[in-house]
Amino acid sequence: MEEIIVQGMVLKNANYSEYDRRIVLLTKETGKITVFAHGVRRAGNRLLAMTEPFTLGLYTLSPGRSAYSLKKAEAIDYFEGIRQDFDAFLLGEYFLEIAENRTWENNDEFEMLKLLYQALKSLLSDKISKKLVRAVFEIKAIAINGELPPIQGIRLLPGTCHAFRFISETPPERVFAFTLNPEAERELVALADEYRKKYIGRNFKSLEVMKAL
Repeated sequence: MEEIIVQGMVLKNANYSEYDRRIVLLTKETGKITVFAHGVRRAGNRLLAMTEPFTLGLYTLSPGRSAYSLKKAEAIDYFEGIRQDFDAFLLGEYFLEIAENRTWENNDEFEMLKLLYQALKSLLSDKISKKLVRAVFEIKAIAINGELPPIQGIRLLPGTCHAFRFISETPPERVFAFTLNPEAERELVALADEYRKKYIGRNFKSLEVMKAL
């Protein structure tokens, strides 16, 4: 079969055999896919960096029966700043886990990929708190999957209600472009946590680590 080129981000990786690595990519073109990177762990292999989580790039792949093989890759962003900030790294790992859990192969997952990219960029910004970035990501991820219910029977501050509407209606490219006062932010964070438990509903390894700290 002919090789294909996809734009995607590495959600996770795992070593296997002596020199090979398996990665999970979230792509614009084909949704979530499994890719085998043969020989990348050999000394001096330039593709090794392209198999690390958080890496966004253009990947040239050869399709197989149930997975793809990595042939070439070109980086768009490595998000090095995420790796150098412990709190940002844990939250970033959490976002990757949610993205893996809430996406599927051969499905249009471009909105989730854009949300993930913007969330990671926002974690490195001093214009928005990391707690707010997490709340926005959780709520928008639920909305992208068509599962976000309207607010009913909950008394919230006007700022919280406005933020919730903004998140649900705004494209991922601009969804992190706001801030809240401390009270409204606390409300939105609590609301996002309740929605996560109900609509995402699984324990994530990175979330357990954050709770333990």
